[in-house]
Amino acid sequence: MLLAFVPSCLSAQEEPDKKTTVEVELDPYYSAVGVYNSLTGKPIPHLQVKNELQIYSELISKFYQPRTLILEASLNPLPYAGTLIREHQPGFYQDMQWTSNFNAVQAVTAGFEEPWALSLFLGNVVSFDTINKPFQGKRNGYSGLLFNYGNYHIQNNTLIHDNWLEMEGKLKGEQILTDRSLKWSFRGGAKFHDNRHIADSFYIGFRRSRTDFKNSGKDNFWLHNSGFEYVSDFSQRKFEPIRHFFVVDKKFPAKNSRMAFTLGLGFVWTANRKYSGTLANGAGDLDRTNNFQFILRPNLEF
Repeated sequence: MLLAFVPSCLSAQEEPDKKTTVEVELDPYYSAVGVYNSLTGKPIPHLQVKNELQIYSELISKFYQPRTLILEASLNPLPYAGTLIREHQPGFYQDMQWTSNFNAVQAVTAGFEEPWALSLFLGNVVSFDTINKPFQGKRNGYSGLLFNYGNYHIQNNTLIHDNWLEMEGKLKGEQILTDRSLKWSFRGGAKFHDNRHIADSFYIGFRRSRTDFKNSGKDNFWLHNSGFEYVSDFSQRKFEPIRHFFVVDKKFPAKNSRMAFTLGLGFVWTANRKYSGTLANGAGDLDRTNNFQFILRPNLEF
């Protein structure tokens, strides 16, 4: 589960001395409500930066100086909807199995292994200059420790009861400007499962995304209007790779508005040793044991 970088309902100018705030993020893949509380008794500091490297440098330098506590409840709407479709519309779900490696429902919802979670973040939070629109406010950068807990796991669009706990170090944030949006996430940690048929793991993950609303991106295809995410999981028992998740996306900004259509393409590969026992061949899959699934991820960015 990812820590949300979410829009504040009140800008820093409106509430300069507020120590606790409630923030909401709505997205088809990840939605959350979080309570931000300052441990120092001071508001979240504002950082004046000129480039992306300055943001990373500031967050890393304050990594071991926890000044903010965040409690958050999150839901992954589309991944959870995929489990409901498979459970309640099995005929339709089977019709969406176009090839052995491509189920249309799973392709749109794959990549999230939990339907929801509770999170606690302890670390450093800074705000950046950004455009000021209703319910958009300032945007933040995070560096610190994140603890996630949930009671269900998703395997092949099937819910499996599993009390799991995740602990990770995270460097993450989002900056919204008039002409562009920048998102990043670098993390590493460990995940523990109560269900003995799901392997405990270590993992590392990288994500970066940039949208230029006034630049077509022709001068630099890889940096402008594009993004990527990669996560690699390793077994805690033998440190063998058990899962690789990779997605690249391209953004297509609208000409006369601050909106972009994004299309992500990628795959998720899962080793047989990630699951054992009744889950070894895939939850509910009697005729499909393939451990490679293509990902198709459309979305709209505002």
